[in-house]
Parts: sequence; C-alpha cells; structure tokens
Amino acid sequence: MKRTTPFLVACAALAACGAPPPAAGPAPAAAPAAAQMQVSIPHTTFTLDNGLRVIVAEDHSAPLAAVNVWYHVGSGYERPGRTGFAHLFEHIMFEGSKNVPEGDFDNWLEAAGARNNGSTNTDRTNYYEVMPSNAVELALWLEADRMGGLLDAMSPAKLEGQRGVVKNERRQNYENQPYGLLWEAAPPLLYPASHPYSWTTIGSMADLDAAQLEDVNQFFRTYYAPNNASIAIVGDVDPQQVRQWVERYFGWIPRGAEVERPRDPQPALAATTYTTREDRVTLPELTMIWRTGPRFSADEAALNALVAILTQGKSSRLYKRLVYDEQVAAFTAAWNDASLISGDLWVRVRAKPDVDLDRIEAAVNEEVARLAQTAPSRQELDRVVNGLVTGFVGALETVEGKAERLNHYLYYAGNPGYSEQDLARYRALTPADVQRVAQQYVAGRPRVLISIVPQGKTELAAQENQ
Repeated sequence: MKRTTPFLVACAALAACGAPPPAAGPAPAAAPAAAQMQVSIPHTTFTLDNGLRVIVAEDHSAPLAAVNVWYHVGSGYERPGRTGFAHLFEHIMFEGSKNVPEGDFDNWLEAAGARNNGSTNTDRTNYYEVMPSNAVELALWLEADRMGGLLDAMSPAKLEGQRGVVKNERRQNYENQPYGLLWEAAPPLLYPASHPYSWTTIGSMADLDAAQLEDVNQFFRTYYAPNNASIAIVGDVDPQQVRQWVERYFGWIPRGAEVERPRDPQPALAATTYTTREDRVTLPELTMIWRTGPRFSADEAALNALVAILTQGKSSRLYKRLVYDEQVAAFTAAWNDASLISGDLWVRVRAKPDVDLDRIEAAVNEEVARLAQTAPSRQELDRVVNGLVTGFVGALETVEGKAERLNHYLYYAGNPGYSEQDLARYRALTPADVQRVAQQYVAGRPRVLISIVPQGKTELAAQENQ
C-alpha cells in the first residue's frame, strides 16, 4: 500500500521535520569548514512541446537511477467540500492504467529490481522509482502510461476501493494513532476556513464519502496534465537516450489547461489561542505554533537555525533544560514548516506523567525570550548550521535524494540548480539574524497552543493567563 508521511507537512529547506533531530554534541574545531563546502547538482533541462519539464542529472558512481515525478498539485489546490482529492489520487495512480493491468505497476518494477512509492502534501504530489539503471525506460513508460492513460482504466470499483484504503489510512494515522489528532486539530486553528491550508491533506471523511467518479476524473484532467508536472531522472543514465525515451513516451500526451497556483494571502494570527484535546495517551503533550513565512522567504534560513538551536541535539536549549536538567519532558522537537504560500514554526514537547503543561509553556517562552534578548554565540550558531548543511549533503548521497531535490527547487524556487543559493543563505547567517527572527516572529507573538492530555486529566492542559 502506498503511504504518505503521517504528518503530511512539507519539510523546511534544510531542516528535518516531524521528529526530534539526531543528537549532536559540540562541533569539532574544524567543523565551520563544512558550512563553506560547495554543493551543486550538475544537470540539464528541456521542456516538451506539451509543457512537461524534464531534469536529467548524470551520476555514474553506481549502476542505479531514480525517476521522480512531481505533479504540481496538493491539498492546497482543493476547495472546501472537495478535500482529500490530491491524496486520493496518490493511491489511485497505482491501480492500473490503459496498458498496465491493476497490480502490474508494482509487479513489473519489482521484477526489475526497483522500488517505488509516492507522497502528498499541501503543495505537490510526487511519485518515484529507484532502480537498476537498465530499468529506467520501463519506469518512464509506466509513468507515461498512467499520466496519459489513467482514465482509460478508471472505474467506480477502483474509486471505491481506494476510497476505503484512504479512509483506513486516515483512521490509522489520525484517529487511532496516539497524538495523531494533533494534525487534524492544528490546520483550522491556524487558518480561516476558506484558506487552502485550513484542512488536512488526507481530507475529511465526509468529503471522501461524497466524492463521485466524475469529480475525481475532472480533478485528474485538471491537474495531471504534462504542463503541470516535472520529471527528474538522476543516475547512471545517458542524457541523450533519456531525452529520446521521454519524447517517445510522454510527447503524445495533450497539454492541459494552465493551472494557477494558490495565491491566498498569508493571514496573521490575530491572537493567542489555547485548545485542549483528550486522547488515549499516558503523557501530556504541548504544541506551540507561530506564523512565519513561505518557502524560500527572506527569513526562512534564520528560522530554521532558530528551531535547531531550540531542539537539535542534546545540547540544544529546550532539550537540555526540559529533558536533561529539569527532567520534566520525554522529548522536544521543533521545525519551521515553510510551504508555498505560508509558513508556521512548531515547537512540540511531550512531558513526563502528570507534568502541568503550563510549566512547559513557560519554559518554552523563557527560552525564546532569551534568544530574543541575547543573540546566540557564534559557536552555537556554527554548530547548528553545520548540522543543517551536513544533513543537506547527506540527502544528496543517493540518486533518490538528488532527484527529489531537483524537483523541489524547480517547484519552489523556479530553478532546479538552486542548491548553491540555498546553502549560501546558511553560510551568511549571523547570530544577530537568529536574534532578530526570534523577536520578529516568536517572542511574545500570537500563537496557537494545543494541549493533548490523557483522558480525564484536562487540568494538565496549558491555560490562558496562567
């Protein structure tokens, strides 16, 4: 079964999201050099007459390749009453197409030694294959057949089957997973009901139930056209041969109507709000969320450094205080969720049994205020920047990572070769930058606080004016 990440959020440009970063101690004396390393992904690009954008990057270090397709549609392109379609299509795309019987997409790739999957977030849906390089043509043909021929094999039975799969995934990741209700509670608290980020990527049960075959077919015709997609092919490949294959298999697919990206304004959080949810859990948890800015906005790098200073590694400020020194928390995590049209900074702390979450809130506010009042040391900033850069470089060690990054930069920055500009933002950071964004976006600013407490223990929740 194809699965999306449970959190269904876009990761920050260089920072990991959704879980505490790996532990890291003080940087060795030579570590600042890591932030100066030059990193690029040599590649070529071309565009078919039907608008399909293609990125090809050679990497002959191993006889492997990756094919990574981005459709420029996510849940942020949906509308109220018709939510969950982008994620539903992530599943339907694996259920057979004009020349590929149901189940054979996976079967043929597995027989060739390949693996494949897909994911959906607010901004895009992706599908990828990683395979021996002699199977690249197969992967391209399969992707083309479902781009151009999915509706030829679509049926009410397939829709009903995948509707059931998605509803079960929703139960598994939201309704029956400890703390999973956080991901459904947060969006409508962060955004007004008309905003495309105000609902979950997986959609509501009511909307999934209401989806009709023609609704789904129209969604495909609108968003799954070649001019609303891009493909990155990376690995042990010949660019000229790849171009011939792409032109042969994708060139016949008709261009669709132009798709306008969401342009909804980024709303400010007008006031601080507190919400409490009871769950079948034993440890209380507090999540605090502030409004920041979109992907590649001017302050994104400094905000990513800020969240790393708070929770990246055992020497980070919140981890050291709450987990190690005071021993009132089981874990801490923070990330800046910067997406296409908006962004939010999350701090998540799971407390020890019966710890009052007002205490956790006060500690987070105090640590943020310290950063707003006094800039971090150069050594502290170097530590987190080197961690961010190391993670970035590590993600490019695989053909899969390179392909995903090229598509990422094309979509969000308009340039698949944006890696050096991306890294330059971090190389240029100063302690004063981190202090400034702590002041501008976080310290004393309106925020959303969500307390998840064991059933019957609402007294543990963070409360206003405490």
